[in-house]
Amino acid sequence: MIWIMHRRRRKHTDTSSPFKCLVRLVRWSFYLLLLVLIVDAFYIALIWPDWDRLAVGPVPKSRFISNYQHKQRRDRELPALRWQPVTLADIPTDVVRAVVVAEDSRFYQHHGFDFIAFKDAMNYNLAEGRFVLGASTISQQTTKNLFLSSARNPLRKWHELILTWGMERRLKKRRILELYLNIAEFGPGIYGVQAASYAYWGVPVSTLTLDQAVAVAASLPSPKKHNANTRTERFKKRVVKVTGFMRRYDHEWHERASRRADGL
Repeated sequence: MIWIMHRRRRKHTDTSSPFKCLVRLVRWSFYLLLLVLIVDAFYIALIWPDWDRLAVGPVPKSRFISNYQHKQRRDRELPALRWQPVTLADIPTDVVRAVVVAEDSRFYQHHGFDFIAFKDAMNYNLAEGRFVLGASTISQQTTKNLFLSSARNPLRKWHELILTWGMERRLKKRRILELYLNIAEFGPGIYGVQAASYAYWGVPVSTLTLDQAVAVAASLPSPKKHNANTRTERFKKRVVKVTGFMRRYDHEWHERASRRADGL
C-alpha cells in the first residue's frame, strides 16, 4: 500500500516537472533579455553622438575611414587613403542629383527609412531566391559609415536604426547629404566625391561634367570593383541605369528646387 502511494506521488511529480522547467526557462529567458537590453542601452548611450556639434562645421572622419587607415598601416600594399572633405556648396548639383537618384530617390520624402524601397527590395530578393538588393537609405548609410562597422548582424542593424532615427531628427537633409558625399567610399581607399574626382579625372569635384557625375554615382554600391577606372560591364550597366534615373526624376528634382528657392 505504501509502495503504491509513493509511486502515485512520484508520477504526479514527474508530470508537473516539464511545466516547472518551462516556467523556469521562460523566466530566465526574460531575465537574460532584460540584461541584454540594459547593456545595449548603456552601449548606445556611450556611442550616442553630439548631434549639435555634428550639425555644423567640418565633416568628421568616419569610422570606416579610421578602420581603413588602421588596415593600411598593417598592409602597405593597400592604396593610400584619399579623403578631402568639401562643403556641399562646392559639389555640383549634377553630382548630388546623380547620387541621390542612384542610392535613395525618396531621400527628401522619408524620415530616414524608405519602407517602399524595403518592400520592393524584399520582393525582388524573394523572387531571385537570394539576397541581391538592400534598401538602406542615404541616412542609414551615413550613420553606418560614421559610427558603426560593416558587420552584417542584427545587433549592428539595430544600432543603425536607432542612430538613424536620432540623426534624422537633429540634422537637416542638406547636412546629411554633405556628410554622406564626403565619407562614402568611391573606390579602394577613396572616400568622398572630391577624392573620387581627383582619383579618376585629376580635377576638383566642382568642375565635373554631367557624365562624370553619373560615373561617380554609378560606382555605388560596389566601388572597389566597379568604378570609373575598372569600367567593368556591371559599371557600364549601372551608368545606363543612373542616366535613366536622372531623366526620370529630372522634372521632380527641378520642381523641388524651385519650391526651396521660393521658400516653400
